[in-house]
Amino acid sequence: KKPRLLLVSANALIQRLPPREAVAAGHFRLEAGARVDREALTVYLERNGYRRSGAVVEAGEYAVRGGLLDIFATGARLPVRLDFFGDTLEVIRTFDPVSQRTRTKIPSVDLTPVSEVLFDERALERFRRGYLKAFGAVGDDPLLEAVASGRSFPGMEHWLPLFHESTTTLFDHLDGPVEIVFDHLALDALWARASLIGEHYEARLSPEMAGRSMGSVPYRALEPHTLYLDEQQLRGSWAPHRRWRLTIFDQPVEEGGTASVLDLQGRAGRDFARERADRSINLFDAIVGHLGDLKQAGRSPILAAHGEGAADRLAQVLVDHGLDAPRRITRFAEHVEGTVAVAVLPLEESVHAEGLTLLGERDLLGERLTRAAAKRRRADKFIQNVGTLAENDLVVHAEHGIGRFEGLVTLEVGGAPHDCLKLIYAGGDKLFVPVESIDILSRYGTREGEGQLDKLGGVGWQNRKARVKQRIREMAEELIAIAAARATREGEAFQLPPGMYEEFAARFPFDETDDQLAAIEAVLTDLASGKPMDRLICGDVGFGKTEVALRAAFVAAMEGLQTAVVVPTTLLARQHYKTFRERFSGLPVRIGQLSRLVGAKEAAGTKKELAEGSLDIVIGTHALLGKSITFKNLGLLIIDEEQHFGVKHKERLKDLKADVHVLTLSATPIPRTLQLALTGVRELSLIATPPVDRMAV
Repeated sequence: KKPRLLLVSANALIQRLPPREAVAAGHFRLEAGARVDREALTVYLERNGYRRSGAVVEAGEYAVRGGLLDIFATGARLPVRLDFFGDTLEVIRTFDPVSQRTRTKIPSVDLTPVSEVLFDERALERFRRGYLKAFGAVGDDPLLEAVASGRSFPGMEHWLPLFHESTTTLFDHLDGPVEIVFDHLALDALWARASLIGEHYEARLSPEMAGRSMGSVPYRALEPHTLYLDEQQLRGSWAPHRRWRLTIFDQPVEEGGTASVLDLQGRAGRDFARERADRSINLFDAIVGHLGDLKQAGRSPILAAHGEGAADRLAQVLVDHGLDAPRRITRFAEHVEGTVAVAVLPLEESVHAEGLTLLGERDLLGERLTRAAAKRRRADKFIQNVGTLAENDLVVHAEHGIGRFEGLVTLEVGGAPHDCLKLIYAGGDKLFVPVESIDILSRYGTREGEGQLDKLGGVGWQNRKARVKQRIREMAEELIAIAAARATREGEAFQLPPGMYEEFAARFPFDETDDQLAAIEAVLTDLASGKPMDRLICGDVGFGKTEVALRAAFVAAMEGLQTAVVVPTTLLARQHYKTFRERFSGLPVRIGQLSRLVGAKEAAGTKKELAEGSLDIVIGTHALLGKSITFKNLGLLIIDEEQHFGVKHKERLKDLKADVHVLTLSATPIPRTLQLALTGVRELSLIATPPVDRMAV
């Protein structure tokens, strides 16, 4: 009933969709207090692609437990728990999929299909007939077998037309005429996509590609026209609707276009690419000068930064170069005429329009990827709930040692039922642990069936614990002595070079995550403390540990001290060397590398420069730990992937310099390193927040 704006990509627009009546039939509304046929609801869930599971944790799952029915609807932020009394739906509550605890009551919930494929008898029969007609009699085909038994199969949507009597376009789902706005390159993207689909289909018909499988299934492709719209069909689909086409600034409009063009008088703003390329020009002086010219011309420029940290840095650097402190604003209404303002606005390009001048950070400082702020993730316990354990998993009981989990049982204790975990020990002895005491159990770190079970009530487990405690005491005395010796020494107190550090940080092409900012702040504080730093940065691959190391190396280089970056592999050494060279380009910092892939002549030159002090940063493998390596003024030692170095290597690292600052980076620190950090002997910074859109390793 309200005006709506539908954003759609070229890839989505070109796809054929299920018919309108099939989509409407996939809607199921549940209201608290209403009578609901539970069997009909379960049938709906199965038909529309929901998967039954023991515990609901992901969208598209449902679970049945007595009078409770948990459902995670597609598009919902949280799953819901339906509490039935007979056929009456008494209460609907949302719940946390991690802890499984209920949150708030809600009056109703709308369910929509998980899949575009419908799992009713007619649809499945249509598929079987259509599949055999299209591809003939086939042998063993897991796809055909899965569909015949009413089970979903990954990628079934590739054969969507076989499940429906007919398919439709997106325009068939719209009510009446609409206005369509094409983005600047939308038509190019549509025709390129259509061409690519045709090429892929032709490639699939070749014998070698036809033999390749999708999982374990030979990929038998439908003809493109059954799944996608061609150019003629697309033009016919949008013909009845009014169309607009956006253009980039100052672009001429070709004759014979299919849509009207609306000119809002916007023009591209100033790009400082020439100043960035010319090292003889100070970029920030040029920006400050341009802002002054705009103010004299009666304009009120706004600097658009990608994040809070970027906005602070940009404002500080410009103030250091003579600009009056710009005003931070969050709304255009807060902007005061005749002044310069800074706002957090992830703008791709600068814009100059009537009464508006926006200068984008990318045009000022160069290419940058936009990243939204990532939310903090809370750390999970080792065993959070019984649902994370499987039968025959080995677990460790704090008092009784290693046992085998055999499932959940209900015991009558004191006249009341209690849920307990059943553990089996050596000799078949049984131990029942109440579920509320699950925190005294932890996972045993090996695969199923590979551990030796302890005897319940035996002394083996206690003896093992005693031996480990004694070894820990000996190790602790050694480590405390080393830590105490470092703590009593005075280290180099590094100071941040004003202005230059902000410029260097501004080169980082992403938004720092909260954890990353905290780690950088902690490292800078350690470097300025006057005590030798010994900090572990722990974070997964791709979480931004290298940027922490780059900032520390920059501060050390500006203090005139050398930095050694030690890595376990030549590949990582080359990767870091390239990254450091790019980030330090244009700065008076010399960077070298040492590994077995570096020629003898270059390696000898690097060693000589290290000894003379003319090389500021060296990146290398175990070659850096050789006795022939000497540093003139080593101030910072960075150890990447510390778990790959042996004891001898680490002893050599200690010998390099007792009062040197040490920064350790690791995604998977060895237990001793992690324990040192957790007990406070070494400082620990956790980067647990992944950058937005980070791909899984």
